[in-house]
Amino acid sequence: MAFSLSEGFTKDGDLVQLVGLSHKSFILTLHAGAEFHTHRGLLKHDDLIGKQWGSQVFSHNGSPFFILQPTLSDVLKNTKRFTQIMYPKEIAYTLLYMGIGPGSRVIEAGTGSGSFTTALAHAVGDEGHIFTYEVKESTQNAARKTLESLGFSNRVDFIVRDIKEGFDQNNVDAIFLDVSNPFDYLDQVRASVKPGGFFGCIVPTTNQVIQVLVELRRKDFAFIEVCDVSVRFYKTEPTRFRPTDRMISHTGYLVFARKVDIDRQMSDKKLLQEIGLLNLAEIKNEGVNEDGNELFEE
Repeated sequence: MAFSLSEGFTKDGDLVQLVGLSHKSFILTLHAGAEFHTHRGLLKHDDLIGKQWGSQVFSHNGSPFFILQPTLSDVLKNTKRFTQIMYPKEIAYTLLYMGIGPGSRVIEAGTGSGSFTTALAHAVGDEGHIFTYEVKESTQNAARKTLESLGFSNRVDFIVRDIKEGFDQNNVDAIFLDVSNPFDYLDQVRASVKPGGFFGCIVPTTNQVIQVLVELRRKDFAFIEVCDVSVRFYKTEPTRFRPTDRMISHTGYLVFARKVDIDRQMSDKKLLQEIGLLNLAEIKNEGVNEDGNELFEE
């Protein structure tokens, strides 16, 4: 399924979004003869098929709705949550930062509700492929149903396994871990990501970030970045333009790095410092405290 307006009118099988009063919205797939029941009345699918995108429709009791084609962001926010999901703000930044696009081959660990899996499958297109790992079969089965409903399941391999056993794929473009202890799996990441390929993860606490930073240096990852993403909304009334009371602020730390191969005898120390590998030899030989203090010594 593509999230683009290929035609000006709805048709049987289309994914549609009904937006009513107070911006209350519903996402559904149109099927001839079906009905959609809401607390604002009943809508027959036959009455919605053939409507122009962006037009207004009404339930049996007169409640108004606009019929729109949902964006990927709308679909992700509508995903049924069985676990904590990544927000569209983190997903969009991750896809851009890691260069994930048509034709990319990506490993994801921690399928969860399938929100990020959906975004990945949308991004790589029919030319690419996603390999998603999850330890709980029931959780992954729920995510599989979401991908099937969107027409993306052919772009995804669903694998039930503890990733400490490693990944089946080699030379993938990127690997993203949404697990509580990503620092324990960097050997597995190095074995499967291509030279120069991307590693990414999301963790909720600073202690986890520090542990990831320590292990990335030990495992010869470079160009390390850490960030979080916030979105601030504004009132859209021209005479009252100011920030709203609603803000999606910190929801997790994103950590990114790239797999590199280094000849330590030939490498310039200044370059190692610039790419985040300063004092790597000391870290390997002497270790660091659990708080990671040595990482910050010059």
